[in-house]
Amino acid sequence: MTTAVGGGGRMPGPARREQLLAAARHVFIEHGYHAAAMDDIAARAGVSKPVLYQHFPGKLELYLALLDTHTDELVRRVRAAIAATDDNQARVHNAISAYFDFVDADGGDRGAYRLVFESDLRNDPAVDERVERGSRACMRAVADTIASDTGLPQAQAELLSVALTGLSEVAARYWLDTERAVPKAEAIRLLETLAWRGISGFPRQAD
Repeated sequence: MTTAVGGGGRMPGPARREQLLAAARHVFIEHGYHAAAMDDIAARAGVSKPVLYQHFPGKLELYLALLDTHTDELVRRVRAAIAATDDNQARVHNAISAYFDFVDADGGDRGAYRLVFESDLRNDPAVDERVERGSRACMRAVADTIASDTGLPQAQAELLSVALTGLSEVAARYWLDTERAVPKAEAIRLLETLAWRGISGFPRQAD
């Protein structure tokens, strides 16, 4: 039985939008884009379809709004991880942790990583553009730090950054899919050790 996440009473526009996004997130994660229906989302939110269409003209627009929310959240996490310290080993730890925390989110965001990393709509240009834009933003946050600290050309720094962010994403998803067979802190430590042994070979340039 579908449980509504809110009610259909009067609500300020921004609050209603958040309520509808929360309902849509549950439905899209549970069913995927193609099997999800606007009827299901409206029922989950406890509103009529006309109310839903007042805020989102169609299913794709609703999906893209969710995708924007969660790609922006991943980028925010990665940028904060890099900005939190000047210690590069700690930065590696923080960056890997950002991906693990993103896939392991609690509460209403649980499973939202699937919209970003495992969308069944990646063949849609608008979806692909958003996912790629988020991936590039994460990569550049790391690459800019590598280039600044090591003096490596930007292209080389970006290649190293793709390796680090790719390792973090794939490993975090695998860890979750294997039901957290390794404790989270230990999984992050293992990956941090692997990555740091490589990236620490590039000495910091003199200030």
